[in-house]
Amino acid sequence: MTKLSIVTINYNNAKGLEATIKSVVFQTFTNYEFIVIDGDSIDESKDIILKYSDKISFWVSEKDTGIYNAQNKGLANAKGEYCLFLNSGDCLINEDVLSRVFTQELSADIIYGDMITVDKSGNRKYFKMPDRISIKRMLTDTVWHPASFIKKELFSKYGNYNESYKIVADYEFFVRVIISKRVSTFHIPFEIALFDTSGISSEMAKRNELEVERKKVQDNYFNPVLLFFFRLYSKLRN
Repeated sequence: MTKLSIVTINYNNAKGLEATIKSVVFQTFTNYEFIVIDGDSIDESKDIILKYSDKISFWVSEKDTGIYNAQNKGLANAKGEYCLFLNSGDCLINEDVLSRVFTQELSADIIYGDMITVDKSGNRKYFKMPDRISIKRMLTDTVWHPASFIKKELFSKYGNYNESYKIVADYEFFVRVIISKRVSTFHIPFEIALFDTSGISSEMAKRNELEVERKKVQDNYFNPVLLFFFRLYSKLRN
């Protein structure tokens, strides 16, 4: 069985897409399939896909209704035991990182590592994940999808990404399965990916929409008394 399905979605980001593809196809680990979902880009993205098409297991370039519609398309074509969502502009940290992950005996439902963010100026910041994903963690932050390996069967059991969310469906999925369903998780204490912070969820103009969507997720899954005191504390701190 294929161990890993790597899903990359893209729209009009040819430069970022090529960087992502290179970080995947030069991996020393080979037991993976590579899926690219392009949203009918009008830049050079299709040319980049064709350039590397012999190294891509499946690709399509067609209109979609958003990020998570595209990721769900990737899921529909994924056959690996685990899925990694590495969107255009995001890159695996080095060519040996997947070998380093999968030479270990791993069985958790979600395996997650650390991450480095890169801004438009090339500045990097290192972010370390905790060994346990707590309620506090999911109220104040999230699990980072470019550094997370998710068992494909979780989507079959608990549903795909909820496309009613335009920015935080990945956050909603992690809350749904980790907090509500209590699936197993395991932290591997090293960097997995470079995350491009120029994406939609990182744009300042989208911050308000992101916070509205996060609040909706929290209202759906967390105890209302807990939420009241958490939000009160957050307001007092600010």
